[in-house]
Amino acid sequence: MPPLDLANAEAVIEALRAGASANRDAACRRGSIDRVEAPGRLIATGDIHDNPLNFATVVAAAGLTTGDEPPSDNPAHLTLHEIIHPPTLVGGMDISYRGLTRVAALKARFPEHVHTLLANHELAQVYGAGIVKNGVRVVDAFNAGVEYVFSDDADAVQDAIKDFVMSMPLALRCVCPQGDILCAHSLPAAANMARFDPTILSRDLTEDDYQPRVGSAYFMVWGRGYDAELLEDLTERWGVNLFILGHEHAEHGYALVEPNALVLNTDHAKGVYLPIDLSNKPRLSECPALVVPVTA
Repeated sequence: MPPLDLANAEAVIEALRAGASANRDAACRRGSIDRVEAPGRLIATGDIHDNPLNFATVVAAAGLTTGDEPPSDNPAHLTLHEIIHPPTLVGGMDISYRGLTRVAALKARFPEHVHTLLANHELAQVYGAGIVKNGVRVVDAFNAGVEYVFSDDADAVQDAIKDFVMSMPLALRCVCPQGDILCAHSLPAAANMARFDPTILSRDLTEDDYQPRVGSAYFMVWGRGYDAELLEDLTERWGVNLFILGHEHAEHGYALVEPNALVLNTDHAKGVYLPIDLSNKPRLSECPALVVPVTA
């Protein structure tokens, strides 16, 4: 496969559209989520935020490839989410459309093994929400990067970005003999549960689901502050034994939330990923011994 020309509007649009089609048409897609079953391996990750070295590490750990070299004989399932909006800008601009395009191309190449989970920063980008991070209006910085690189073709690239983001599943459900795993960017906050539709994982998404501050998909990707009561409620509703999430900062790369949630970060120097044998799902207490640093 030839190198992806990330400065060429036609090539970028083609990759993003191919990724969107792969998200929607993959055999693992079930309504709003992806679903896989044991046996198999999972490489679970947290936020990436356009960290190219950490991205390359988790792709290699899954036995997948972004270049001409063949994948391993036994590739793993790989979750990717919170792909855009890095901490470092170039001339005041965010050019993380490149990371998003690489992920789209990877999804198109490995539609049954790459799982591009919807996250709040991608959703905010296509809806124009005013996120400020470290003093930067990240949506504006991203738009400035696209406009600088693509000029008259910027609108067409933005349309392809929106298509890819709106095709993303909310979660990956792994069906395991010891109980199911749900990988998602986050879960709805307890304060929003009265307005959250828990059937969202078993049906297709609607435009209303994405609406800021009222939609169930919005609640799903923006939630923080989970507690045991919330996790036990969702465990009962969804039949899930282990939640693997991102969204919240974990200084050491991971954090445990009792009774059954693990928060991962994959974007910073202490970031980690979690390899799992789906035939031997770990308990939450076993996860710290299994996480792998993304940097040596």
